[in-house]
Amino acid sequence: MDRCSFCGREKSDTNLLIAGISGHICDNCIEQAYEIVQEELKKKGDFDINSIQLVKPSEIKSSLDLYVIGQDQAKKYLSVAVYNHYKRLMHHHRKDDDVEIEKSNIILVGETGTGKTLLARTIARLLNVPFTIVDATVLTEAGYVGEDIESILTRLLQVADYNVEAAEKGIVFIDEIDKIARKSDNPSITRDVSGEGVQQGLLKLLEGSVINVPPQGGRKHPDQKMIPVDTKNILFICGGAFDGIEKKIGQRLNTRVVGYSASKVADKIDRTNLLQYIAPQDLKSFGMIPEIVGRLPVLTYLHPLDRNALRRILTEPKNSIIKQYIKLFEMDGINLSFKDNVLEYVVDKAIEFKLGARGLRSICEAIMIDAMFELPSKGNKEEMTITKKYAAEKLEKQDIKRLKVA
Repeated sequence: MDRCSFCGREKSDTNLLIAGISGHICDNCIEQAYEIVQEELKKKGDFDINSIQLVKPSEIKSSLDLYVIGQDQAKKYLSVAVYNHYKRLMHHHRKDDDVEIEKSNIILVGETGTGKTLLARTIARLLNVPFTIVDATVLTEAGYVGEDIESILTRLLQVADYNVEAAEKGIVFIDEIDKIARKSDNPSITRDVSGEGVQQGLLKLLEGSVINVPPQGGRKHPDQKMIPVDTKNILFICGGAFDGIEKKIGQRLNTRVVGYSASKVADKIDRTNLLQYIAPQDLKSFGMIPEIVGRLPVLTYLHPLDRNALRRILTEPKNSIIKQYIKLFEMDGINLSFKDNVLEYVVDKAIEFKLGARGLRSICEAIMIDAMFELPSKGNKEEMTITKKYAAEKLEKQDIKRLKVA
């Protein structure tokens, strides 16, 4: 009996069975094969540098605004950096010019939960160059347990589908960069395996040099062929919370305001948000080596989130928490709504527990968990309104104090 040589379906189970010289293929397999071909062709053409459409900085910022609330200054810096990165790529493509444009790697400083990684994720969605997010906490010096610096480029290669030319024009976001700060002020008394050593290794990447990258990553395949990657055109964006850097900024501002005009200058300083005065020397006193700071010329900060920003984050972005819950319940045929004072209550709790934007999620989850557990099996309920009384009951029952940040 005739059957498909690919999936084994018999002729009676298919709409169409096409015969070849020594086998058959059914309509199902043809469709799947077609999709695979399209996918592969798309992958290859994804990062064609000749077909890059320049997106203006204001357009990049408008797209970021859909997902990230506030942080206008950081968005502006990022948009300009990405725009200039595209321009550099196109400029680099034209060999006739004698002016070489330097790349402007960026460092974003901001408290935890202010949206550094969210900005990076969102910008990755908008771009048509290879983009990867790497966590600096896993990096160690070569020869120690952990990931080598080169693994950053391995990730970029994987995203670019091992197209080296595309990877060399990519963007890398290095998160938690503050975790590789030098642990003590005294350089290298003992080996600082995940601190200064990693910073020294990152220097090679940031300044632009040809690096041999293991395609599978790490030292697990010693016999693998290395792929040379030139990092000259890769844009690096670094982000970190730099917990406690306010002290360093405060010390610097106080030492500077000495003498005749001291009191005038001191009055202008906003003590509640010292991060806005951040300067490269603060990163140095925090434990970043001067060479790294020099390779990250664009330094910008993210504001701590205030009440108004947290309230907007709950409902406004395209993928806001409240929209996600409404969608989840809609899939079960339930019309979910929240009273306004519930949202205020959630924001109050997030501020009380100093949890930033990510705290909004855990508080909402604590409130909604019972409803999400029970309602799908009730079947006949079509409306659900969350009131402040309901929210407070559920939150107290969940013992919210465990969410509290010490």
